[in-house]
Amino acid sequence: MLLWTLIKVSIKSLWANKMRSFLATLGIIIGVGAVIAMLALGEGAKRQITQKVSSLGSNLMILRPGQKGSRGVQNSSYDTLRLEDAEAILHKVPDVLHLSPVLRGSAQVKYLNQNTRVPITGAAVTYFPIRNFTLQKGRIFDETETREQARVAVIGSQTADDLFGKRDLIGKIVKVNGLNFKIIGVLSVKGDEGWYNPDNQLIIPYTTAMKQLFGLDYLGGIDLQIKKGVDPEKAKEKITAVMRYQHRIPADMPLDFTLQSQAEVLDTLNSITMALTLLLGGIASISLLVGGIGIMNIMLVTVTERTREIGIRKALGARNRDILRQFLFESTLISLIGGGIGIALGTGACYLIDALFSFSTFIQPVYVIIAFSFSAAVGTFFGFYPAMRAAKQDPIEALRYE
Repeated sequence: MLLWTLIKVSIKSLWANKMRSFLATLGIIIGVGAVIAMLALGEGAKRQITQKVSSLGSNLMILRPGQKGSRGVQNSSYDTLRLEDAEAILHKVPDVLHLSPVLRGSAQVKYLNQNTRVPITGAAVTYFPIRNFTLQKGRIFDETETREQARVAVIGSQTADDLFGKRDLIGKIVKVNGLNFKIIGVLSVKGDEGWYNPDNQLIIPYTTAMKQLFGLDYLGGIDLQIKKGVDPEKAKEKITAVMRYQHRIPADMPLDFTLQSQAEVLDTLNSITMALTLLLGGIASISLLVGGIGIMNIMLVTVTERTREIGIRKALGARNRDILRQFLFESTLISLIGGGIGIALGTGACYLIDALFSFSTFIQPVYVIIAFSFSAAVGTFFGFYPAMRAAKQDPIEALRYE
């Protein structure tokens, strides 16, 4: 049978039972649409995470105290990270471009009748370039102010709006846990990063944070920026060696700190996102299998209803492989049509998600090709048994069928 004739006969038979054909296609439509939407959601999450982590800074490394705990439960962290550690790393590891001690906490911040609880970050001047912070207005504190434990603060844009609204705030005095701090600068908007909002904070000199606000003699962490072109793994080995020496930790003993590079953080988050994407895609692909079973069911009914037609075709000279090819083509055609409509449905769902929610999606062309190919394979696979059953019909028995 010529291909064009095969196509015409298949379309004619599908069109003759429009509702049944549509119901057979529905499973594939939903399956392909769901697979594309789920994979686009996963890809969108991956891109958002990459963008957020990149905005934290370039060539960033984060040194944090290790976690204490027992039997897998972490309940506190070591307080062994000191300023001496930061100085040792800066002097002994030439791969480090910038370094900043970091302390984090929260405090009540007041301005006139405005009152809000704000995350406080104590840091050095170098914290701003390390974390890619830029100023909307004003200035950052300098080395002299840091050394003299000055009560000055750079405020995040959201905190500035909460406390001051549209009023000019440079030079204004706010009370932080009862202490007066002078606002000297406002950070540019960076956007909420989910687990951390850089727009909602107050950044003050780390010396002021340690001695006046929190009363601590240890650090909450050290942020580092390694030089461009330096291998992060080699820099990490050097920093770890310095920290082992500083904390007198033998080579066979566990570390009391953690050191993570930006690439490691990104890899970890991407692996989690990929696992989530595959899980969502796997669940959605079950719809395709259910759709395939629906096609097989409909095709079995079709073969039974067209038994006399099969007998007449065989009596006129059609071979088994012609009958097999015809019914197999019909089931595959159902899947292809369903796959095409499913692509449109999945794409429309992604546009709807982008329009209605802050979450963004991204459709990878390769995912569309995979979903469409899988739907065609499902139609062919589940249509093979009914087609084989039709091909094996005895022509005499088929002609007698009522």
